[in-house]
Amino acid sequence: MPEQPIKIAATQPDPPTRRWAVLALLGVAQLMVVLDVTIVNVALPSAQRTLGFSTDSRQWVVTAYALAFGSLLLLGGKLGDLFGRKWTFVAGLIGFAGASALGGLAQSFGMLVAARALQGAFGALLAPSALALLAATFAGSPDRPKAFGIFGAIAGAGGSFGLVLGGALTQAVSWRWCLYVNLVIAIPTAIFALRLLKNVRLGQTRHLDLPGLLTGAVGVFALVYGVSNAETHSWTATVTIVALAASVVLLTGFVLIERRVSEPLLPLGIPADRSRGGAFIALLLAFGGLFSVFLFLTFYLQRSLDYTPLLTGVAILPLTAVTILSATVAQIRLVPRTGVKPLVTLGMALATIGMYSFTRLGVHSAYASHILPGLIVTGLGLGLIVPPSLSAATLGVQQSQVGVAAALANTSQQIGGSIGAALLSTIFASAARDYLSSHHGTSQLAATATVHGYTTAFWWAAGIFALGLILTLIIVPTRRVTNHDQQTPDRHRRPQTSGPSDRATTASDRDEQRGSSRSCAPTTCGAVTEPCSARKAGAPA
Repeated sequence: MPEQPIKIAATQPDPPTRRWAVLALLGVAQLMVVLDVTIVNVALPSAQRTLGFSTDSRQWVVTAYALAFGSLLLLGGKLGDLFGRKWTFVAGLIGFAGASALGGLAQSFGMLVAARALQGAFGALLAPSALALLAATFAGSPDRPKAFGIFGAIAGAGGSFGLVLGGALTQAVSWRWCLYVNLVIAIPTAIFALRLLKNVRLGQTRHLDLPGLLTGAVGVFALVYGVSNAETHSWTATVTIVALAASVVLLTGFVLIERRVSEPLLPLGIPADRSRGGAFIALLLAFGGLFSVFLFLTFYLQRSLDYTPLLTGVAILPLTAVTILSATVAQIRLVPRTGVKPLVTLGMALATIGMYSFTRLGVHSAYASHILPGLIVTGLGLGLIVPPSLSAATLGVQQSQVGVAAALANTSQQIGGSIGAALLSTIFASAARDYLSSHHGTSQLAATATVHGYTTAFWWAAGIFALGLILTLIIVPTRRVTNHDQQTPDRHRRPQTSGPSDRATTASDRDEQRGSSRSCAPTTCGAVTEPCSARKAGAPA
């Protein structure tokens, strides 16, 4: 039986005031997810004293979240595409709040780890739904760049807010409030979401690609587990090698399955497009390098300069402020003129310079002269990388597959952060250990060796961003957005009535559904526009 093109329910365009209200709602949800990564890290030492678990076990509070979140993101995105993103978004908020309450009430280490795993599972439902709702709400709107600038600024810089909030709550109240605070955010957000969001079912199919789901989820699980185990043990440990080898086999099988099934979990045409593929790679490398700022710079401020947790968070706030400023200017003013490639390339270069500046740190370096300049330059770079990449990751994708594209963008960030954590932590420990073994007799040997480990990790972080610069130059095409593409959403374009056009639309949809790597040739856009979806809906070229 011939395949039918996916039908999208016709809806009236949202008025501008409603769109901005939706953006505020989604921004709050995104902030909660991003905050949770760093706020829990600040709370860990206090939680360890209360619950009495070992330092070696402490990493499982972080790893449990990463394993569930990373492995279930594609499923979360697909469920949103199948059943409507409003309901997956609301379910994610309620579930995340419940898991946070469970963690705050934890009376044992096992209960805390289980709560963190549940947080990751519901976060995997929430995060791709938020990004997909943003893309659908501002599809074709001239305000799309501004919206993605704000949303991307939250994604790139929200972690430093977590450091401030976590330090304040831990010092003033209790580490448990670092988890309870999610209820204060999630429950009102869910109530407003029920009233504000519209649920649109994007197709009649309810088929779920179970072989693809199993191989993809277990493959990502094995990858995250392998790199997490490498952080606490070694890259040559048997468990690490087995997990990483299994991830390669499973993810290879996942790709082969997706190439053959009629309704894949991840249509391979999404990452095969050079613009979107380049965006996913940029996000993976950016968050891999960004980890060094939040981890090693936090350690340096607290252990070498004796900052309190709260003062440490405040000290990193300039990174947040500059990232927000850079992101909004880039998305509003620059993306329509230059496209994504020049901005991401410049952002990678600036982040490389920022990481290099941190390699000059000493045992007692001054904040104003040695730390603040690097934070400002890095913030400028992140503002040019993250929002344009998030925007490009969902452009040109059929409305029925935006959730999966959003999930892949979140997966790139999660895997990048996990690999960056393991790689840079291993490099730090090895560099510090080698320095101790090769130097003797100095009064500050331990402190000097620790700082040497930090600066070595920053050198590698600079290399990660430099690699991102090179790959962006190679992969991402140089194209610009047009006003027509910015302002006309594909779901509202009037289809042409000629037979050949209808047949082309069906064939094109079928190619992308099956994961074909072929893409339509855009005229003036590509990296930051919606040319394929536009022509699939019958828009004139």
